[in-house]
Amino acid sequence: MMNKKFLINCQAVGSWTSLFLFSIFILLSLLSCKKEENVLWIGVAGPMTGDQAKMGIDMSNGVTLAVEEWNERGGILGKKIKIIKGDDRRDPREAVNVANKFVNEGVVGVIGHFNSSCSIPASKIYFEFGIPQISPASTNPTLTEQGFDSVFRVCGRDDQQGKVGAEFILNILKKTKIAVLHDKTTYGQGLADELKKNAEALGATTVAYEGIIQGDNDFTAVLTKVKTKNPEVVYFGGIYPEAGLLVKQMRHLDLDAIFVSGDGVIDPEFIKIGGDATEGTFLSFGPSVEELPTAKKFIETYTERFGEIGPYSTYSYDATQILLTAISLAKTIDGKKVAEAIHNLRYEGALGAIEFDEKGDVKIAPYIFWVVKGGKFEPYKPAEPEPST
Repeated sequence: MMNKKFLINCQAVGSWTSLFLFSIFILLSLLSCKKEENVLWIGVAGPMTGDQAKMGIDMSNGVTLAVEEWNERGGILGKKIKIIKGDDRRDPREAVNVANKFVNEGVVGVIGHFNSSCSIPASKIYFEFGIPQISPASTNPTLTEQGFDSVFRVCGRDDQQGKVGAEFILNILKKTKIAVLHDKTTYGQGLADELKKNAEALGATTVAYEGIIQGDNDFTAVLTKVKTKNPEVVYFGGIYPEAGLLVKQMRHLDLDAIFVSGDGVIDPEFIKIGGDATEGTFLSFGPSVEELPTAKKFIETYTERFGEIGPYSTYSYDATQILLTAISLAKTIDGKKVAEAIHNLRYEGALGAIEFDEKGDVKIAPYIFWVVKGGKFEPYKPAEPEPST
């Protein structure tokens, strides 16, 4: 039988050991809290993995560059800035999980999300907890029509982009028979619907209206159906992975309609996926960053740090600069006051002057059309009319 005195001594040692370990845990926790008192956390949310990962990485790089520049100047409010990344995997449910994670981590603002289908449900959580959100890329009008005074975007809206697209097809391309395709997402279908509405108002005929499933890779059936309608233009609302496959399969089926799409497609990956079939395709997006005098320093710094600039790297960079500038001006991390400072801010960024209206949309959102030429994106410039003789 075990000695009773020995058992009591073991219990005492165990109690003292537990107390010692618990004390160490408390001490480390306090030290950790003290250390983090000198940090401001901001979240960057988007698809960091999966078929749209490049977009998320481009966004993250833009945010990182802006944060590094602020930290080199000493940070904000006497604190350094750190980034928490949230991978929403382009899934609305994951976006909600990311938003809750950011709330628990105590972020003072969020740059994101990329997809409108992610930004919209996440925005409800950010608004509820008073966290300013600036999306670099979510274009669906609903995002800023919810009445949330803490939600902003530095890109344009699909009702603007759809109107520009319709005018381009009818007035520049001089085409009226349009097949409209979309990927059934908030962004893709929303953009397709805006294009359809505006084009029909200008006199176009929608000869086909079809949805595909994001993530699929064989669209032969729907394209075969579309081909029977003899469209002059195929307009696609969606993102580059599906767009590249669509245009490639169009050409395999000898469907030689002009392919036109929006900002979610203008990425080098589109050309890699679609290959030669992407030649002569048209995409709406903002003006060339390389042609903006205000972007010169950004371009030099970004390319030296990360290499090729992604479509939304600049938008993410400016969004971060706006958030951090507003915190600096407000002299607080109180979300309501920071959001108010953003509303009142005129920020001169890489993209030029940025101001927001009462909804959180940018007051000026220029869209132009780009064309794939020689395996590269070029701003489209209509041919000069022949001089009369």
